[in-house]
Amino acid sequence: MAKAQFHKNQRVYVKPVGTWAIIERVIPQWAKGLEEPIRVFYDVGLGRRFGAEELKSETAAPDTLDDAGQSWRIIRARNKWQSADDCTHHPVPGTYPTIVTGEKDWGGWRVPGAEYDLDPYKIEMQARIISNALSLLKLTQELVEFVDENPEDASAEVLELAKRGDNTLRMILEQDEPSDQVQTDEPNAVLETFDADAEIDLDSDLDIDADVA
Repeated sequence: MAKAQFHKNQRVYVKPVGTWAIIERVIPQWAKGLEEPIRVFYDVGLGRRFGAEELKSETAAPDTLDDAGQSWRIIRARNKWQSADDCTHHPVPGTYPTIVTGEKDWGGWRVPGAEYDLDPYKIEMQARIISNALSLLKLTQELVEFVDENPEDASAEVLELAKRGDNTLRMILEQDEPSDQVQTDEPNAVLETFDADAEIDLDSDLDIDADVA
């Protein structure tokens, strides 16, 4: 027999999707002759039903934290331009990823709907990279600090990794002087390694506050 472990309107973490959601319906599965349901499913508005083992209560939040207490995470927003039946090729039909970096689950970083539909799995991977950027930053800092304090214990390969990590940290943490024009004689190495053939549309790729069209 099964009992409901969560209730309607409760905020839960959906482990297979990696996002927070609100339980919209509690759906018991009954068997003839039994007074209690054999299983209980939960509809959280993400295109399918989930079992209790796939959900976590709000007290167990798998957030990514840095030393300043920031939390960067993926939330899934409803797809406003396509129904779940029209986009079954998407990883989670009927939704798209948004990366929020503040305390509230609204706003955040996203791409236009048409761009997401072209290659949803690539956008999902990019969302996971961004949401884990603080952890990667911390890991890089620890590597550089360890090698700096113990250079005699590091191999040539590790020293080279630490040097590359230090250069990356400088690119992220050091602010350049404001410039009236973009320098184009030295291409940005980070963008090149991420997608050398991509055409960067600043108006769409950095659209933070606008709703997905």
